[in-house]
Amino acid sequence: MRAADTEGLDSVRPVPAAGQVLTIRIGDLAFGGEGVGRWGEFVLFVPGVLPGERAEVQVVEVRQRFARARLVRIEEASPERVVPACPYYGACGGCQYQHMAYPAQLRLKRKQVLDLLERVGGLAGAIVEEVAPCSMPYGYRNRILVRSQWDRYRQALNLGFLRAESRLVVDVEECRIASPEVNAQLRRARAHPPPKGGLKVLLREAPEGWESPHDSFFQNNFFMLEPLVEAVRAGLRRSGARHLIDAYCGVGFFSLELAGEVDRFVGVEYDRRAVEAARRNAARRGRLNGEYREGRAEELLPSLLEGMAAEQTAVLLDPPRAGCRPEMIEGLRRAGPAQVIYVSCHPATLARDLRRLVADGVYRLDRVAPIDMFPQTQHIECVADLRRGT
Repeated sequence: MRAADTEGLDSVRPVPAAGQVLTIRIGDLAFGGEGVGRWGEFVLFVPGVLPGERAEVQVVEVRQRFARARLVRIEEASPERVVPACPYYGACGGCQYQHMAYPAQLRLKRKQVLDLLERVGGLAGAIVEEVAPCSMPYGYRNRILVRSQWDRYRQALNLGFLRAESRLVVDVEECRIASPEVNAQLRRARAHPPPKGGLKVLLREAPEGWESPHDSFFQNNFFMLEPLVEAVRAGLRRSGARHLIDAYCGVGFFSLELAGEVDRFVGVEYDRRAVEAARRNAARRGRLNGEYREGRAEELLPSLLEGMAAEQTAVLLDPPRAGCRPEMIEGLRRAGPAQVIYVSCHPATLARDLRRLVADGVYRLDRVAPIDMFPQTQHIECVADLRRGT
């Protein structure tokens, strides 16, 4: 089908058809990395483009109010477009921003955090600091999960990551955002692949100076550990809290790094092996002013808060990507610790949970510090500092 230049078109054809080739101007990027363009009044989402670019695209899926399209070619490129470093980029679904200059990635991520806080969290005018950049935009990731899948066309086993637009696995010899050690493990896994498709292989570089079981959580970017801790430490110092509850504490990373800032701390984690590792990490560091308890944070939180003066207590949340369970949010609202520091790798669920915490003025959002733990991808870590409302 012949390409149609529809820039500025109102409603010659209000709904595009699958397979149709269009030329559109990209106005923005949505959270997740897809470009947003319009064909008349109809919204199209296109991966691999940048704001301001003029692109020829082909429609692949049409919904009631929007459509998805694939990039055919760039007619007018943005000055912030760069050549991706990875030969698998565009096929592999692991990265979304390799075609974008790194300073532009930082600006975009801050804008997306602001937009989500306003749209999902109802927090218009929130103070969002500049994104702390990563000193290693490539070669930083210390943990990857690769999948195996039998390729009947190649008659071989693919070992790599899911494709951007399907459940098929891209065969990957090297991951450019992974650390040298992790890539060495990937080469060994390829030399000795799983016995069949459908199996996953976790490759991980152990954190130096920390005991961390292979399947337990630890931050994925060693280069950004210090900026991340400093963002949390700055919030803790601003509040003057003397007691710290480290919910979802893992192997004790935050509480042990911050133990010198408080009189007493308690870490809570449901992963038994992680709790045992946290206790040994504390002993190794001589941190005697705290303890670690096994259990679900939302279940243990009420009893922990009863034993601490609320006006001197900060609760640190670092939940999974899905965010906090409703009972955790309600428990915090009822108990009312002076400060909640919320660390999140998913701004949308962060904004959702912040909306619940600040409802009726129970808490107020002081500021958000974004940390780029995941260069070249849509993901961004955020540290939100909340204070008990008046």
